[in-house]
Amino acid sequence: MQIHTPDWVKHAVFYQIFPDRFAKSKQPREAKISHKESHISHSVPLEPWDATPTIQGYKGGDLWGVIEELDYLQELGINAIYFTPIFQSACNHRYHTHDYFQVDPLLGGNGALMELLEECHQRDMKVVLDGVFNHASRGFFFFNDILENGPYSPWLDWFTIEDWPLSAYDGSKPANYLGWAGNRALPVFNHENSLVREYIMEIAEYWIKLGIDGWRLDVPFEIKVPGFWQEFRERVKAINPEAYIVGEIWEDAKQWLDGSQFDGVMNYLFTAPTIAFSAGDRVVREYVQQQSYEPYPALDAAGYAAKIEHLLQLYPWEIQLTQLNLLASHDTARLLSIASGGNISPLEESLDSVKLATLLLLTFPGAPSIYYGDEVGLAGAVDPDSRRGFPTEIQWNRDVLEYHKQLISLRHAHPALRVGSYKILLSEGMVYVFARQLEDEELIIAVNGGTEKTKVSFETSGLVSKPNKILFGSSQIDWITESEASYLSLEIPPRTSCILGI
Repeated sequence: MQIHTPDWVKHAVFYQIFPDRFAKSKQPREAKISHKESHISHSVPLEPWDATPTIQGYKGGDLWGVIEELDYLQELGINAIYFTPIFQSACNHRYHTHDYFQVDPLLGGNGALMELLEECHQRDMKVVLDGVFNHASRGFFFFNDILENGPYSPWLDWFTIEDWPLSAYDGSKPANYLGWAGNRALPVFNHENSLVREYIMEIAEYWIKLGIDGWRLDVPFEIKVPGFWQEFRERVKAINPEAYIVGEIWEDAKQWLDGSQFDGVMNYLFTAPTIAFSAGDRVVREYVQQQSYEPYPALDAAGYAAKIEHLLQLYPWEIQLTQLNLLASHDTARLLSIASGGNISPLEESLDSVKLATLLLLTFPGAPSIYYGDEVGLAGAVDPDSRRGFPTEIQWNRDVLEYHKQLISLRHAHPALRVGSYKILLSEGMVYVFARQLEDEELIIAVNGGTEKTKVSFETSGLVSKPNKILFGSSQIDWITESEASYLSLEIPPRTSCILGI
């Protein structure tokens, strides 16, 4: 079948926001929200913004705060935002959904989302929401009705009830219903029930009609009902053919990327080798071993090239261009901490790893996604530490921020970095060199992941030009022509990179 993916995603730079931790509104909003929402948002005891996050605590970030920071995001070069869940819930991460049609009052309610959409779209910025459709919560009305009315509830078949009585909170007794990953806080929908399927489809349609630009789907591999995701795509795309549908799949996702379901997935198959190459033996194993990706053992350039070649052969090119590429997310430790070698205070080596990985991210096919705060040097171990409050300006690492700005600007300026072909030119020792080519535009990207200055020379077969202008980074460049062959000689400082253009 012919595969069509949203064109805008191929040119997007995403920013992932965990709403409770990015920005707390500074302006009074009472006139724009209901009395109920105002009362709730002003009566919650909040954790100090700079305090270490806890599992249950709220810090008070909201959508109004995001609106106030759109200038910052636009200056960074962001043109798409992916929000972790924003719907009403009784937890700070909001993956325990109470009401799929109500934005959490703590975040500003539905009015805040509508204003955010308007403000973003005026700036040509897209907004993608997180859809948690495998499971709900104990506070979700239909499940709560079962807790209240037992076998007399009319919604029994919306979930998988195994026996009576149900034990929703007492862990010493069997739950007697199916919870995701055995978690009784997350009752799993019965997707075999046609009413459940229709309910989920209507949620998806409702918010697309109101203007969101796509859905990121939480654990979609858990929904195994034949045709479910095909119908989801058909109904979403019928409203907005350019809506983005991206799944949370950590491993090989071929079965979901055949053009009939998702436009892309969160590309952890890029994340893992990129960290293993850029951070190497500095990776702190305890931060990554419990996750569904493996940024270890350390990779040299040849090992990295093999992983990347395999990844680029997994999916059709149209899909590669709309993958959601990332270095960290709310589900992982932050790269600055992962690459710290176990040091409490990240060393320069850790910052170098972040910089090298960021360059590889922003020069790779697909849409790069920056986890809020990574661009200013925010550290964080495993959850909940990876969900810290966005640092105040005085705490920013300006060097890391400028590095991000320059690379994002280059990506926007050069179509080859967005939709051009990807050709590996050299993988030798710790030096990895590749080209991005689009018609008459060719760029060469070189990375020295090693700790010594390195000189390499190689034939550039397949290139029609001789890029000799340094667009980013530093290197000694020398082009040599022998007969009809062209050779490029590069001398690259340790733990640095460069981008060459015409």
